[in-house]
Amino acid sequence: MLTPEQNSRIAKRLKKTQKWSHLRQRNLGLISQLECPKPFLRLDNFSGSFRAISNLSSPSKSSSCSDRFIPCRSSSRLHTFGLIEKASPVKEGGNEAYSRLLKSELFGSDFGSFSPAGQGSPISPSKNMLRFKTDHSGPSSPFSPSILRQDSGFSSESSTPPKPPRNVPKTPHKVLDAPSLQDDFYLNLVDWSSQNVLAVGLGTCVYLWSASNSKVTKLCDLGPHDGVCSIQWTREGSYISVGTSLGQVQVWDGTQCKRVRTMGGHQTRTGVLAWNSRILASGSRDRNILQHDLRVSSDFIGKLVGHKSEVCGLKWSNDDRELASGGNDNQLLVWNQHAQQPALRLTEHTAAVKAIAWSPHQNSLLASGGGTADRCIRFWNTTNGHQLNSVDTGSQVCNLAWSKNVNEIVSTHGYSQNQIMVWKYPSMTKVATLTGHGMRVLYLAMSPDGQTIVTGAGDETLRFWNVFPSTKAPKHAPVKDTGLWSLGRTHIR
Repeated sequence: MLTPEQNSRIAKRLKKTQKWSHLRQRNLGLISQLECPKPFLRLDNFSGSFRAISNLSSPSKSSSCSDRFIPCRSSSRLHTFGLIEKASPVKEGGNEAYSRLLKSELFGSDFGSFSPAGQGSPISPSKNMLRFKTDHSGPSSPFSPSILRQDSGFSSESSTPPKPPRNVPKTPHKVLDAPSLQDDFYLNLVDWSSQNVLAVGLGTCVYLWSASNSKVTKLCDLGPHDGVCSIQWTREGSYISVGTSLGQVQVWDGTQCKRVRTMGGHQTRTGVLAWNSRILASGSRDRNILQHDLRVSSDFIGKLVGHKSEVCGLKWSNDDRELASGGNDNQLLVWNQHAQQPALRLTEHTAAVKAIAWSPHQNSLLASGGGTADRCIRFWNTTNGHQLNSVDTGSQVCNLAWSKNVNEIVSTHGYSQNQIMVWKYPSMTKVATLTGHGMRVLYLAMSPDGQTIVTGAGDETLRFWNVFPSTKAPKHAPVKDTGLWSLGRTHIR
């Protein structure tokens, strides 16, 4: 809106070029039109005629006419005009920023968004004064909100650069030769105890390898007529259970290398074992799951019947309330602690389910992986049986293990890529892909500190990888070698 002072200055300039009386007589009809709503008003030249082609409209609704026109700001569109006063001279760069901000606050962001050079700068008016303002599509004022979001410290979260992914070493820092390590998808021959001792089943023998001093100890030899099919440490790490080809379950003292108990019940090989706080569950090719209690004299205290083919995956939940079992019948079953029938029967997999892992970060979150015909990692809510997500990995899923330090999961694969993959949950973005094994990566175990994994394959090697950060390390800190083992290749027996 033009102030009275601005109207006065314009009138003085008009008096200098023409006589006021002559202008009043000549434009008598024009003044009356200014009081009534008209579409346009513009001053082309001070020496020229005063024509009505502006885009201002009068707020007055009265039909009476007078010689004075008072525009209304609410009905005027001053943001489309370059009606700018000549600013008082200031020092170069002195008050330019303040002036732009002030005009932007008083007249709106569009009023102050003139290009500083050659397009009607607020500080130095150009020939475009009192002319129709050129519309600029992009904001050019340094105080424009979009500029502030991008270049200033007040940027939003969406404009912040993404954090770099964690650097995971692509090569193993230790390789152990493991002669006679079987290439059998249905066996479970590697486990790492909470006391930092790695157990490996090689043929008819079980060997213990201490990660602290690399000492190798032969735990047992089952003889020429039997073989090791599965091993599993207790959670305390003092006792180890061994499943045999003849269907027995043996319990050994890992420190004394002494057999404590032998339990029967299965008709054929025992390919998978799982401990909770007190109960040992064993799965067999005879399709049954037996529950053993060392405090009871009988061989087993319960039998779970539900699979139609060999049981190859078993895992207790972290609270010991649920047992998940996978079989060669492509089924994933979830059993309650004292129930004889499965609480959930999940049949979405289209191949054998060996890979099973319970999340340590979220209750009732279960991950499972399918064999060659399936290739998918699926996530389940065992409270209601709903499938939360499914990811096609492109290869046979042999093992799954959650990190206890970060919310990530590692998977090992067989046909056809034989890779190891680290995934971020729940987005399931790949953190790292590791290769090195020449055959299916059938075995997986994790160190007690949760930073290192060991993988075994039919190429008769065990490879140690540093894939997860420590609990005290920053989330995106690179994973460093622990320094416990020297680089190189040694024999486990």
